[in-house]
Amino acid sequence: MVMLLVILCGSACLISLIGTWITLRLSRRLGALDSDPIEGQVKNDTRPVPNTGGIGIVLALWLPMLSGLLAVTFLDAETFTGMLEPVQSVWGDLQERVALGWGLLGCIVGLHVLGLVDDRRPMGARSKLVIMLVPAVIFAVFFDTRLLTMLDGYAGGAWLSIVLTVVWIVAITNAMNFIDNMDGLSAGIAAIAGGLFLIAAILNAQWFIGVILALMVGGCLGFLVFNFPPARIFMGDGGSLVIGFVLAITTVRTTYIPVDGAGPMAGGWYGLLMPIAVLAVPLYDFVTVTVIRIYQGKSPFVGDLQHFSHRLRDRGLGNRGTILVIYALTACSGIAGILLTRASAWEAGMLGAQVVMILGALALFEYRSPPKRGKHD
Repeated sequence: MVMLLVILCGSACLISLIGTWITLRLSRRLGALDSDPIEGQVKNDTRPVPNTGGIGIVLALWLPMLSGLLAVTFLDAETFTGMLEPVQSVWGDLQERVALGWGLLGCIVGLHVLGLVDDRRPMGARSKLVIMLVPAVIFAVFFDTRLLTMLDGYAGGAWLSIVLTVVWIVAITNAMNFIDNMDGLSAGIAAIAGGLFLIAAILNAQWFIGVILALMVGGCLGFLVFNFPPARIFMGDGGSLVIGFVLAITTVRTTYIPVDGAGPMAGGWYGLLMPIAVLAVPLYDFVTVTVIRIYQGKSPFVGDLQHFSHRLRDRGLGNRGTILVIYALTACSGIAGILLTRASAWEAGMLGAQVVMILGALALFEYRSPPKRGKHD
């Protein structure tokens, strides 16, 4: 199955490459370029670059998933031979998740359309938030995709778990949308985080989740060919909302600690914190820029140039240097998260302290080194 996931990742990368290239050419002809900032928004100087690149990423997810769901629905396990023979061993598991797959496809399309519309005609923050709540509630309520199911039977019960899950899904979706503020940033972070979550899914033999993550990682890598600075195309909200939602859903669906302490992930309850460690950098950006805007009396949902990436760039790193540093930080905190699922209690404490110190060092660096003169603070 691992080799099959590698093949799926490569296929998604190829689909994304072709889809993004076609989208780039069509968008230039149709004039679907990055728009000027709306009232109250602050952006970098507008460049004549299309912001429709999310189409390539979504195609890399949607086409293989659609093909797979149709195959599981209408074919028998014996149909798959050769390199696809490992599918037979997980056929029952895949069949049980057909409804979940169709639901995920529908939500991806809905968020993608929302993003495309917002990229062309910016919507109000409240309207977008309400629409983003819909797929989060659908998955938490109707597909039993919930955090902390151990709360069932206690105060708040399933409803508290559902609320926490909806908050998590919306927060991660917005965090990936927020961090899509510099060439190559959101797609690169998604590829790194998705790759680490894919390792977790493989170790826990969760092949359905592994397929989704392999497709997302491949889609982001194919898109990065055109998005790495200087970008020839942006993913726009049509891409960032989708990869944020997929990361949120897969982190909820993946089991990070085993039942009764058995299996390859022999850590304790702290294994549940693994997604927070892997996504520590986008969450750091999400929290800090929100606090800064609120402190300044601004709406946290109106974009500006005060994101973590902008703050690093304005301290002399430059665009490429900034995103490479953020890639490395994401990998460092993410690897600690992977190890967290297999650690003893004292090792987990050390790994948690490592992630906290990484973020603390970032905060100290920002606090003690003012931006260069003439740069946006």
